[in-house]
Amino acid sequence: MGLSLTVLGCSGSYPGAGRACSGYLVRSDTTTIWLDAGSGTLANLQRHVELAAVDAVVLSHEHPDHWVDITGYYVACKHYLNRASVPVYAPAGVREALYYRDEPLEWHTVTDRDQRRIGDLALTFSRTDHGNETLAVRVDAGGRSLGYSADSGPGWSLEALGPGLDLALCEATYLEDMEGRGQHMSARQAGVTGRAAGARRLVLTHLQPGTDPEASRAEATNAFGSAVEVAEEHAVYEL
Repeated sequence: MGLSLTVLGCSGSYPGAGRACSGYLVRSDTTTIWLDAGSGTLANLQRHVELAAVDAVVLSHEHPDHWVDITGYYVACKHYLNRASVPVYAPAGVREALYYRDEPLEWHTVTDRDQRRIGDLALTFSRTDHGNETLAVRVDAGGRSLGYSADSGPGWSLEALGPGLDLALCEATYLEDMEGRGQHMSARQAGVTGRAAGARRLVLTHLQPGTDPEASRAEATNAFGSAVEVAEEHAVYEL
């Protein structure tokens, strides 16, 4: 398998009709990470792996559209799966935001420039331009590299995750005519930062419900300089 990314949800800020918010599976040959756990992603996760197969959870920040389904996972692990511990890597504010936050969740606080190893996956974190502490993450395994922007305004760049990204998963909440409305990127800005980082592939995520994905793709492609993809639930990207 090498390194792969599975989209569990890609709706921005709130779930569109029949959609899930931000959440992804990152897998190598031996390790499975649930990266962000927005609403709807717990149900979608079970279409790809057993709940007990998740080795760790990584949460980018304390906005609920990126963590709320960890509550259901807590209930499953504590009362049905009898898991002794589930490692969770997140900024300090995430734990404080949760009602269910004790065992079996095993909290590991991460912050800007931290590095962690989970199984055979090497993670590097970078604080983005997004209000409360929000951490983008780079994942390296088997000579392949994935970059995930989490949420960010244009004051941060994918360049902060370092060179050689085989795939950059970047939020693109808005279209160009809405730039500056909040601390989020437009599709155009996602294309700009992907190009600046020298990413080999760019996948847009966190589109605001109702946004035309083809318009987002066109804006980002023009700025990136080559074809850009728009994330879809259950899509699998092999790096």
